[in-house]
Amino acid sequence: MAGPVKSGRVTRLRSLSAAQLQRLTALRQVARLLDSAIAIPGTTFRIGLDPIVGLVPVIGDLISPLFTLGILWQGRELGIPRVVQLRMVFNVAIDTLLGMVPVIGDLFDFAWKANDRNMALLERHAYEVRHGSGTDWLFVVAIPALLLSLAAAPFLLIAWLFF
Repeated sequence: MAGPVKSGRVTRLRSLSAAQLQRLTALRQVARLLDSAIAIPGTTFRIGLDPIVGLVPVIGDLISPLFTLGILWQGRELGIPRVVQLRMVFNVAIDTLLGMVPVIGDLFDFAWKANDRNMALLERHAYEVRHGSGTDWLFVVAIPALLLSLAAAPFLLIAWLFF
């Protein structure tokens, strides 16, 4: 992405330094390598090294979260809204937690692509000064609500069965 994004309400265009542009380009290349570098023949689906490296127990599941630190650091440096940064953290938390589940987690890694999602969020906010959107807030509120619901479900089921 070489310039400002043309969608949404723009408060003020941001001018990025050559070093910031270079870091965004490097982060984009690594995100692509991890999530979508390899086209699956005969389909429009792409995979990256993340789900393949994720097959290595423990170490493989830490590659993506470590890379995300670079994306989050760049987002902080650019003044990306905190709600967007939190959404990026949730993207990686979902990827990491589900990625640790044997077999199902490896299949999930092929589809979730947290690094591509986070780069899209970073680039959407990197060139424009804008506030977090309603979608960002919805995501940030919905994920903890979903986790609380999942944690409460067994207790509710036991209460329903025995009381």
